[in-house]
Amino acid sequence: MVLEQADYLYSCAETEKLYQLLLQHKDSNDAEFLWRLARASRDLALLPNMEADRKKQLVFDAFEYAKKALEKNDKCFAAHKWYAVCLSDVGDYKGVKVKIGNSYIIRGHLERAIELNPKDATSLHILGYWCFAFAELPWYQRKVAAVIFSSPPVSTYEEALEFFLKAEEVDPNFYSKNLLMLGKTYMAMRDREKALLWLTKAKEYPAHTLEDKEVHKEAVDLLKKLG
Repeated sequence: MVLEQADYLYSCAETEKLYQLLLQHKDSNDAEFLWRLARASRDLALLPNMEADRKKQLVFDAFEYAKKALEKNDKCFAAHKWYAVCLSDVGDYKGVKVKIGNSYIIRGHLERAIELNPKDATSLHILGYWCFAFAELPWYQRKVAAVIFSSPPVSTYEEALEFFLKAEEVDPNFYSKNLLMLGKTYMAMRDREKALLWLTKAKEYPAHTLEDKEVHKEAVDLLKKLG
């Protein structure tokens, strides 16, 4: 089974191999292939030392695969999740106005993903991240948002916290970044004790991926700040 092989490669972080395997199925009409290809394209784009032009191409390709996955099966929670993520990535290339303009669409797809699969910790984490980003939106971006929407997207650290905690409840310790974001959210809410607890967990998380290593470094820096 190609999908089993693909999931095995994903679990081993064999990004390039996984991408090459799934790329052979890019014309597939099966959402299960397409969302995995979207994720693999995105993971490849995020690799260090990826040259800028190829990175951009992969980001835009990932979005097209996710979009196609959604068209083929809108009951597939992972298609909604990766569509939301890839739409956000594409926004990074199109400026603040487009990024903020897409924010409601992104949230809508994440909520739909959670509705279809309430046990998917990653969707909960990403929605928490969405809330966190809007809770700490700089004033000039708030002005942009106010121009685009009559009621611009807003969120609070409390709301972000709810999703990060829910993700942890569904799948404890599933992701170093979720532990880090819990620490950062409690810091923003001035709860030193809980911030220390979660940042320590993030620091102690076994670093398997490059992202885990970055999380470790940020957790160490933040713990120093908290003294």
